[in-house]
Amino acid sequence: MSRARGLGELRSIRTATLTVGYHDVGDPASPPVILLHGFPYDPLSYVDVAGELASAGRRVIVPYLRGHGPTTFLDPAAPRSGQQAALGTDVLELMDALELPEAVLAGYDWGGRAACVVAAAWPERVRGLVSVNGYLIQDIAAASHPLTPRLEAGFWYFFYFLTERGRAGLAADPRGVAEVIWRRNSPNWSFTDDELDRVARSFENPDYVDVVIHSYRHRMGFADGAEQFAELERFLATQPVIPVPTITLDGTADGNFPATDGTAAAAHFSGPREHRQVDGAGHNLPRERPHEFVRAVFDVTELQRVDSQDARRERWCHVLS
Repeated sequence: MSRARGLGELRSIRTATLTVGYHDVGDPASPPVILLHGFPYDPLSYVDVAGELASAGRRVIVPYLRGHGPTTFLDPAAPRSGQQAALGTDVLELMDALELPEAVLAGYDWGGRAACVVAAAWPERVRGLVSVNGYLIQDIAAASHPLTPRLEAGFWYFFYFLTERGRAGLAADPRGVAEVIWRRNSPNWSFTDDELDRVARSFENPDYVDVVIHSYRHRMGFADGAEQFAELERFLATQPVIPVPTITLDGTADGNFPATDGTAAAAHFSGPREHRQVDGAGHNLPRERPHEFVRAVFDVTELQRVDSQDARRERWCHVLS
């Protein structure tokens, strides 16, 4: 087994769909936290977060998403879907394989979306949610609605990947595509060539291109979803509320998603929730501001405790009245 600094051991486990490669650090008996990376990134986003959480008494699990690193499909004929329902189901199946009844889920980008899907569809499995950029369940029916030109420019790769030219470009130079996205997403982040090289090795997975291309074509309404996820996608199309304790984060220097005060997304959360802005952080927030991300992971469980106390007080007030 290999190690990647603060990420702990690299392990693998068979789920219902995948052989998932994941890093595992901390006491296995400690409360679990699952950290989920985005595109085009990998678990290195959590190299500092994972060590800090483990040192403070958490078991930290950081999987490679489908199509990344050592994570592979069990069935060679399975659709290489990158749709949101697939990503969320992968997290649930990983929890089942690891025999985790519940966990705190934390993520950004694709990983934040997967965490939001699980929190909405299987809230009993989620002790708390930390999501960068808020509510990330895609409203695919609204995908054809244009944004402002400035925002659309940042999503160039969404449109590029709708074309066969884009597929060929990603296949030819996934590192180069990632570098352009990293620099726009996080203009204040001074990453090194070595770090980009290390993450780009996760793009050498044989399913990477297929999963990425399907993800963007599906979210834009240009590709059908896999049949096994049809029921879950119908549920997600209702834009379901997330009832679990949640902390949402926005980086004030995110090149694609301008920071907000969080009020626009408030209706999507029915449980206790806080929204925080992280000064100077870009899109890869856990890598750029690990301490703020760690604080959110710890604070979200406190939100759960406070919410439980409030609920108990309400029940007693009802009884006494």
